[in-house]
Amino acid sequence: MPNLTRRQVLKATGAASLGLIVPGAAQADITSPVAASQTGIIQSVARWCFEDIPLRPFCAAVAEMGLPAIDLLLVEEWAVAHDHGLVVSCGDVGAGTIEDGLNEPRNHAGIIRAFEEHIPRAAREGVPNVICFFGNRRGTPDAPAIENSIRCLRECAPIAEAEGVTILVEALNSKPGGHVDYIGDHMSYALEVIRAVDSPRVRILYDVYHMQIMEGDIIRTLTDARDWIGHYHTGGVPGRAEIDESQELNYPAIVRAIRDTGFSGYMAHEFIPQSGDPLRSLREAVEMCAQA
Repeated sequence: MPNLTRRQVLKATGAASLGLIVPGAAQADITSPVAASQTGIIQSVARWCFEDIPLRPFCAAVAEMGLPAIDLLLVEEWAVAHDHGLVVSCGDVGAGTIEDGLNEPRNHAGIIRAFEEHIPRAAREGVPNVICFFGNRRGTPDAPAIENSIRCLRECAPIAEAEGVTILVEALNSKPGGHVDYIGDHMSYALEVIRAVDSPRVRILYDVYHMQIMEGDIIRTLTDARDWIGHYHTGGVPGRAEIDESQELNYPAIVRAIRDTGFSGYMAHEFIPQSGDPLRSLREAVEMCAQA
């Protein structure tokens, strides 16, 4: 998303665990063959990639195909997902932005305030994860930025721990066409922060698309970092297109490697469909991963 932040796209378009039940909502068919592979990995889908489909029809289609969850909804959109029996696998609560994140102390008060306000609601509504970001470098060396991020997350961690909700911090690519100047663009950076925070409720969001662009070595990296990863995103390389045979990553092998780490959380599809039928592209991706 070179020109818009993910939150801006979400605003422009309308605004745990497998056993979580949303009060008053009929649950998606998690027994469907497209819902989850035998690995225990639970598949989800990032809302912003399908912004051409209005939210309610999109949630209905996601539930109909057997997916149990939807990713990266704003707080005011959670109820729509719940109305369709979907878990919000990762919520955007406005805890900073991709550009203005943990590495800059002036952002800390706003990030902490957002988590204080919305993590209790996430717990009540069965939202297992919430997202935040490392922020843009703006000339800051790694060492102070890492220390700033650790300090902020250490203040946030008790909020998450008290409510049983996990804070996810995403590593993103900083190359042209990606999130240029983003400081948390390698797993070594993310791991240094998350290991120092050392909370069971602060984890890395490992985006396969972004990390393939920055450093590759996907399977070894996610295997070595398995204790610190709380969520996955998919996307085809190049172009964040479908995760089919037209791109360079072998997603069935990646899914099997994630399975072998013992991961049982959410893997959300975050590719931008290039075909004429975006829902067919999503179904094909989900079925491929379920059969891996």
